[in-house]
Amino acid sequence: MTANYHRILVPMDGSKESEAALTRAIELTLDAGDEGILSILNVIDTRAFQNVASFDDTMVEAVSDETRKRLEKYKAQAIEAGVKNVDYLIEYGSTKSLIAKDVPNEVNADLIVIGATGLNAVERLVIGSVTEFVTRSAKVDVLVVRG
Repeated sequence: MTANYHRILVPMDGSKESEAALTRAIELTLDAGDEGILSILNVIDTRAFQNVASFDDTMVEAVSDETRKRLEKYKAQAIEAGVKNVDYLIEYGSTKSLIAKDVPNEVNADLIVIGATGLNAVERLVIGSVTEFVTRSAKVDVLVVRG
């Protein structure tokens, strides 16, 4: 028995793993036909800016502009592949919580398609893996795609 997913969320961070996840998310959205909705997400973790001595609003604006350009490219890729309903979101805050809990509720996602982590075992132990957190904490199905 195959589950039918209609509202698919794919978090993007520019890595090859997330780009592989986008490719798979596009395929699944196309499988859903006209009812398929693809939401492409990028989270800007504002905690990273707190450690920068010269932090100001222009830094956030620059990162946001670059992120918006990249997401427009991903959106165009989905449209070119035939996805009719595609949008993107830029969120600010805790990456793990936003991907696992907040944004899926916001977009009514029934599936999160996420790239496998690029962290090694020591890095996962020290800082934790976003992918690992999402698979443990999300209230919807999660598909982990290997790059």
